[in-house]
Amino acid sequence: MTTTSAPASAPLTRQVSQRVSQSVFDGSRLRVVLLVDVYDGAQQQFLEAYEQLCNQVASVPGHVSDQLCQSIENPSQWLITSEWESAPPFLTWVNSEEHVQMVKPLHNCVRDTRSLRFHVVRETGGPASAADRTLQSAPRMGDGVIRHALTFTVKPGSEETVASILSDYASPDPKVDDTTRLCRTSLFMHGNRVVRAIEVRGDLLAALRHVARQPEVRAVEDAINPYLEQDRDLDDPDSARVFFTRAALPAVHHVTADQDDPKAERLALYYPARAGRGLELAQLLARQDETAADDPNGPVVRSTIFQRDDVVVRLVDVRGGHGADDPALAPKAAELKKLLDTAAAKGSAGPARMALVTDRRSPEA
Repeated sequence: MTTTSAPASAPLTRQVSQRVSQSVFDGSRLRVVLLVDVYDGAQQQFLEAYEQLCNQVASVPGHVSDQLCQSIENPSQWLITSEWESAPPFLTWVNSEEHVQMVKPLHNCVRDTRSLRFHVVRETGGPASAADRTLQSAPRMGDGVIRHALTFTVKPGSEETVASILSDYASPDPKVDDTTRLCRTSLFMHGNRVVRAIEVRGDLLAALRHVARQPEVRAVEDAINPYLEQDRDLDDPDSARVFFTRAALPAVHHVTADQDDPKAERLALYYPARAGRGLELAQLLARQDETAADDPNGPVVRSTIFQRDDVVVRLVDVRGGHGADDPALAPKAAELKKLLDTAAAKGSAGPARMALVTDRRSPEA
């Protein structure tokens, strides 16, 4: 989901600007592809669970259609495709507690899943005209980095202990395989909320699984288990799946300015949104960052907006001499006030700056 500022007449393979901008907010239709590996002998159970699930999904706002397909070569391999009016309604649903509960019947019959999300760029055939169905206007060029985050809360009073555990570990091998590499891990805390942001080149799912298998990482995860507000058992696949589903904090917008700054400082700003207004708040911040990145003398080197439900986190690299209170980073107070949960922000009219626990770059990242 990325684009550059290359002129319309430039070849598609030519990138004349370093500017990268990727977003779920461009309004184009979304195609979601879910690859499913079903346990042998559980095909009928899976089909029945899917039929119950699809009847519920059909009533979700923004959902257009879906298909269920079974491999002609391996009956254990299934494919679910769905179409959505745009990315935001899908993300609102897939990141909701409703979705967590809705997919539970699938857990006992599914060995593995892989979800892929695509904006629709072009299509042929079908009765609908281009005027009726919004397509992505142009292909996008990116920087090859996938950004993702996890967030969870720990028991009040345990923050200092948890911060110590999370900062004191040996970094895992950044090389996952010949095509995938860990680039950077940034971990922040505010109160009892933890946010871990990762940057990966290659396959995000392969990177996450690689990290989870590393003994030094597993030791840290086991050490913080007693302090988590949401119980989990990493030896129980179902418990681990539910925990990490709830913890997922997807990137909904990213912008990188044309001019880099190797001395940029990484900040994390936490915006607790009013109930049901998280996606709207993320969109407001995305517009702000796009404007800030257009200014060659402005503070923004790169910024990523992460959002799930009413949790919005802005990870921003700012040039030297700028800080979190730079006016160029602040949306208009009146607009922000409508969307920010000031009670959760402890009366503040703006975001909370999260404390940096650790920020690690892999060699050659």
